[in-house]
Amino acid sequence: MLLAALTALLIWIGRAIGGQSGLIYGLVFAGIMNFGAYWLSDKIVLAMHGAQAVEEKDAPELVSLVRNLATRADLPMPKVYIVPEGPPNAFATGRNPQHGAVAVTENLLKILNYQELEGVLAHELNHIKHRDTLIMAMAATISGALGMLARMAFFMGGARSNEREGGNPLVGLLGIIIAPIAAMLIQLAISRTREYMADESGAKLSGNPLGLANALRKLESWKLRAPLTGGNQALAHLYIVNPFKAGGMASLFMTHPSTAERIRRLEQMAGVAPILAG
Repeated sequence: MLLAALTALLIWIGRAIGGQSGLIYGLVFAGIMNFGAYWLSDKIVLAMHGAQAVEEKDAPELVSLVRNLATRADLPMPKVYIVPEGPPNAFATGRNPQHGAVAVTENLLKILNYQELEGVLAHELNHIKHRDTLIMAMAATISGALGMLARMAFFMGGARSNEREGGNPLVGLLGIIIAPIAAMLIQLAISRTREYMADESGAKLSGNPLGLANALRKLESWKLRAPLTGGNQALAHLYIVNPFKAGGMASLFMTHPSTAERIRRLEQMAGVAPILAG
């Protein structure tokens, strides 16, 4: 439903700011971007992180754990990567399970025990299994197309084009301002929804919801002590925990649901009763 809303928003803004020609240009542009995202997004993301492919001889425990979980999930063995720098985190990429890849940072391997790492990897493999990597690439691409379309319309005089083609210039102007924000909010809603689903499926795959809950707790604690400040926030939706700190109104634009709420749900799955004050 959210992807349909995002697509409908693209069609509407294209028609509103540029008439029939704007609609066509918007759709063609989005199609080209989607094509590129489908075929190249995994390679681009891994290259941006400086991720290094590893085999069992390089990281036996890590690769063996990924293989066991992939077998349990009835998935093809994904490629395994280690990111040498950056805060502890993990992400999955690939357009489908046959081209899946999972990456972890060196710092993640240093701070998690076996059960916690298993929970994190199970979470990421479920992103691959449910094609979340493709869904998020599509959402990010359509959202990006909307933003670029709006900027193009602004500089090319979309409202005047509307007047020539019988459109409403006020609608076009509002679309230029509002559409990119609305697209971003829809994209973030998709990301949050997929995180909850991957948490639940990952906990079931590992058989230990508390392993993932404890891993999330450690990653959130690290982020609060040393939030990432110099990275690319456009990649935040990839990680198991958003490494960028935000509060107040900025939380509306966060790519992930509250880590505390994610932990609460996992503990509920494990049958852990909440501790009540007093």
